[in-house]
Amino acid sequence: MKISTVLDHIDSGHMALPEFQRGYVWNRDQVRGLFESLYRHHPVGSLLVWITQSSDARHRGEGERPPGAVKLLLDGQQRMTSIYGVIRGAPPQFFQGNDAAFTGLRFHLGDETFEFYQPIKMRDDPLWIDVTDLMQKGNEGLGKFIAQLGEFPDHKDRIGEYVGRLSRILGIKDIDFHVDEVTGQDKTIDVVVDIFNRVNSGGTKLSKGDLALAKICAEWPEARKQMRAALNQWNGQGFNFNLDWLLRNLNTILTGEAKFLHLHDIGPERIQDGLERTIKRVDEILNMIGGRLGLDHDRVLFGRFAIPVLANYLDRRGGQMDAVERDRMLFWFAQAGMWGRFSGSTESYIDQDLAAVEEVDGGLDRLIGQLRLWHGGLRVEPGHFSGWSLGARFYPVLYMLTRVGKARDWGTGLPMKENLLGKMSKLEVHHIFPKSVLYKADYTRPEVNAIANFCFLTKDTNLQIGASRPEDYFPEIESKYPGALFTQWIPRNPELWKLENYRAFLEARRQLLADAANAFMTDLLHGDTEALAPSEVTVEAAPPVAPPLMGGVDSAAEEELLLDLNRWVADQGLPEANYLYDLADEKTGAAIAVLDLAWPDGLQVGLSQPAVVLIDEGPEVLACANRAGFRCFTSIEDFKTYVVREVLVQAPPEAAG
Repeated sequence: MKISTVLDHIDSGHMALPEFQRGYVWNRDQVRGLFESLYRHHPVGSLLVWITQSSDARHRGEGERPPGAVKLLLDGQQRMTSIYGVIRGAPPQFFQGNDAAFTGLRFHLGDETFEFYQPIKMRDDPLWIDVTDLMQKGNEGLGKFIAQLGEFPDHKDRIGEYVGRLSRILGIKDIDFHVDEVTGQDKTIDVVVDIFNRVNSGGTKLSKGDLALAKICAEWPEARKQMRAALNQWNGQGFNFNLDWLLRNLNTILTGEAKFLHLHDIGPERIQDGLERTIKRVDEILNMIGGRLGLDHDRVLFGRFAIPVLANYLDRRGGQMDAVERDRMLFWFAQAGMWGRFSGSTESYIDQDLAAVEEVDGGLDRLIGQLRLWHGGLRVEPGHFSGWSLGARFYPVLYMLTRVGKARDWGTGLPMKENLLGKMSKLEVHHIFPKSVLYKADYTRPEVNAIANFCFLTKDTNLQIGASRPEDYFPEIESKYPGALFTQWIPRNPELWKLENYRAFLEARRQLLADAANAFMTDLLHGDTEALAPSEVTVEAAPPVAPPLMGGVDSAAEEELLLDLNRWVADQGLPEANYLYDLADEKTGAAIAVLDLAWPDGLQVGLSQPAVVLIDEGPEVLACANRAGFRCFTSIEDFKTYVVREVLVQAPPEAAG
């Protein structure tokens, strides 16, 4: 089927997207690569469509489908959306995404390359052709471009060559796509989604949640819209949840199970009611977690897969519980996060915990008891604070203790409780012993970035302290705000504030942090310490201790190099990178590697792919970053050249740095 025919089918509504398809996610690099392949007649794959009756088709986008058969695009959405957007000059009606990814594509008649419009680079060069304009005007446009080129004597001798290249671009519409068709009455949505997953090896396969959502949307088309509205609301509050996670909460409320199997049999009215209840329960839980535990944004929400269990429990209670019951529920939530309850087989553990709370009376006691047996005890020990990097499991615990305790800011003396500072007063991580000083003293990366060397301060205070040594700035803080140091669990012995005693400082502070954690857990239990007593038997072995995180910075010199690069990026008017970015497992949320400098949304959000700079890292870290979709740079010079040539689109200066 010719590309022009496919576009006509999309215009008429005879070709559309099924409701279970994701939105448009390509960036400009991918669009440019597609058109380079089409121009050179390289293979770009085939299309897969599901032929079904229009009356039965649940499709993406506004408008009715024409009567008769309709073709729902199963494989090829990103390619056809890009082609449609460039050729038609506007996105198709089923479009969901950032249309800037295919707006402004240009072709250079001289070197036969595609680039997106950059005024500085292109305005004085008549060989840059607007691809969309050419496609829209056809042969008339071709004549116009040739006439314009005729005004430039330097190009007259190559007019014939240019005509051939322009004709080749116009000929893209006549390229044939092979179209595979799925048809027949036996092709239910289950069968179709299974086929889609088998053939769509180049993209992201549909999850069980996608299949469940497809069935929900087949009977209630507004479901996806309402779910995305809720996700956007939570995102605005600092919590980045996805559809799978929201569906998991909906499923536990409606079926009492983690697996989506029985959600398929529930009618649209119950689904609609269940979604309203789910959103309400999640809102209530997030308010409890933020208000009582101080966990007020995504990075410190280490127990997100415990929330479906809490949603089920809270819904059984009709949203009603007293302070004691609420605190016991939050005790379990915090403990489940600390010990990584859901870092293994998530569905199995959710089902076990849902069974424990099936009967409301005594359900929390059974839930806590089950966790205690599983882990072998819930008391925090100093060694639990031996982790390092922001991805360590006890990093959120330190944040929680800071927000809910009596911790005070060292620059203002003010308490840092969540309800006093508010969500607009974000706290920053501060290295108590400066990293540069520790690296110069030959401490290792895990020691430099140890959790026990972290505290949280306001941004202004963090800047004021800078790279001062504790033995220098601690006495000043204690003099100005007596006791403020010790509200952040700083050992009182001044000898431990010296660089040569750094390891002893870490050991002492870990003990203080463990004591503080146990005290807060006891407070959540309202004095009932039975749950914190060691368990003599375990139902099963707890997950093994996670291996040390890969990657990170090894020296002060490397750190300064990276920070200089980050400042250079900011000077170009581009977003700064996430320094020491924790790359997390998409399913479990557990950190798997530390990336030196990372732009997870690209240097131009939605327009360029995620990028990362990795200095002196092994192949394992590079492989992790590549699998996560990052464009990796192991040389600062190469990265700067990329920024200048492809992001800023300028000729690289002699000294890009």
